[in-house]
Amino acid sequence: MGVPLSQMWTVASYVLGKKLRGVKRYPVVLMLEPLFRCNLACAGCGKIQYPADILRKNLSPEDCFKAVDECGAPMVSIPGGEPLLHPQIGEIVEGLVARKKYIYLCTNALLLEKHLPKFKPSKYLSFSVHMDGPKEEHDRSVCREGTYDIAARAIAAAVKAGFRVTTNTTLFNTSEPAELRRFFDDMMDLGVEGMMLSPGYSYEKAPDQEHFLPRAQTESLFRRLLHNASKRWKFNQSPLFLMFLQGKWNLDCTPWGNPTYNIFGWQKPCYLLQEGYVSSFKELLETTEWERYGRQSGNVKCKDCMVHCGYEPTAVSQTFGSLAGLWQTAKSVLLGPPKSKGEMVEAPLVRRDEPHQLYALQSFAPKSNQASNTELPILTK
Repeated sequence: MGVPLSQMWTVASYVLGKKLRGVKRYPVVLMLEPLFRCNLACAGCGKIQYPADILRKNLSPEDCFKAVDECGAPMVSIPGGEPLLHPQIGEIVEGLVARKKYIYLCTNALLLEKHLPKFKPSKYLSFSVHMDGPKEEHDRSVCREGTYDIAARAIAAAVKAGFRVTTNTTLFNTSEPAELRRFFDDMMDLGVEGMMLSPGYSYEKAPDQEHFLPRAQTESLFRRLLHNASKRWKFNQSPLFLMFLQGKWNLDCTPWGNPTYNIFGWQKPCYLLQEGYVSSFKELLETTEWERYGRQSGNVKCKDCMVHCGYEPTAVSQTFGSLAGLWQTAKSVLLGPPKSKGEMVEAPLVRRDEPHQLYALQSFAPKSNQASNTELPILTK
């Protein structure tokens, strides 16, 4: 899995430090939304259904820096809306790079080639390009023809200019595994560093409510999609999360792992649900009734959710907090995922507030923090 070795080591050190200090709830990735405005109107998106006066608002660079410093997460994802529409996005990214935060700037790439001169290649910056599958499926998903070709050209241009580039693919019940597997090959041919996959979440405000995946269908789709995965494919996700999507590993949601800050403040309880806002990250952690969320809670809104922003932090915690998680991650990196379509790895469901025993990492930890393309587990959103 090709990311800078320093990124993996930074996240691992951060997580282990929290565990050694007995901290139960801590962020891994800050979801920083500087605006909701977008140049697309995707049928499955619930982030652009706001009145015009809200869509015109932006977070200032100072607002962004304050949230990042307050949260303290080692990684920052910048979704939207379309972040490249923000008039000061270059200044925001520059300030976060100066803070040595690993940034994933999420973009549909329609404006990426035009705005590349605003940025400098850095191990701290990756453009996360929204690519919802092969050409026809992607264009249908974003409700505009020609967007796949524009995004593919932008990816090639960014890679040629020396930038880190990843992709972000949301899957729906119309997704065809055979076509997606060819799509993975195409992304590798373009030179992307890694691919992120996630089942669509049924935003209440999304215009299209017919094509979201229930949990059983998600597991079936991902088993077919990732069975005998090509060794060429590199995923920008932890091996345990990919196993979870296939129903082969038990995880529960840790919604505080990817907190969201936007023009309204700190969003309760997570990036996907909007049930109020508070003015500080401390207040978010201390006043949110976390037991009301996640599949174990019985909350109907969480029943089918398997999205990375809730479950990837749990996978990271289990990777470095349990012998079973560490061993399975190491096996997946060295040998690839389990080959059987129906194989379920026997792993206990680790409760999200339960303290974890720590184990030595001498044979697994990197010995350098220099940039590398060595295949190691990616601990990102």
